[in-house]
Amino acid sequence: MTLTTDLEPNVTTEQGLRALAKEGHAVEVLCKAQPERKGPSWYGLWIMRTIGNDGQEKILVTARTRLTQNAIKVSEFKTATGVISFLVGAGFSQASIPMRNGEKTSHRLVSD
Repeated sequence: MTLTTDLEPNVTTEQGLRALAKEGHAVEVLCKAQPERKGPSWYGLWIMRTIGNDGQEKILVTARTRLTQNAIKVSEFKTATGVISFLVGAGFSQASIPMRNGEKTSHRLVSD
């Protein structure tokens, strides 16, 4: 079975994001809502996208296939811990998280 990163021209799944990151694409974390501290945790709204060397962007989505008109949903991370866990799980050894609405940080896998 071949995995594809092209559900739609501008979206990708978690598996697709991992593959694109391994191919050298940058992974950006975008802050969509001002984070707030509640106890020891930070809550906000972050999304991710990949950016290729050619400038092509793909937003991370939750759906694997498009069954209906609105089946594809952008993956949203509501805690800083969730962002860190996702990035580490995707192979990154560091996680930088934007802490202001509208800001973004960029990550690239480092090859040995």
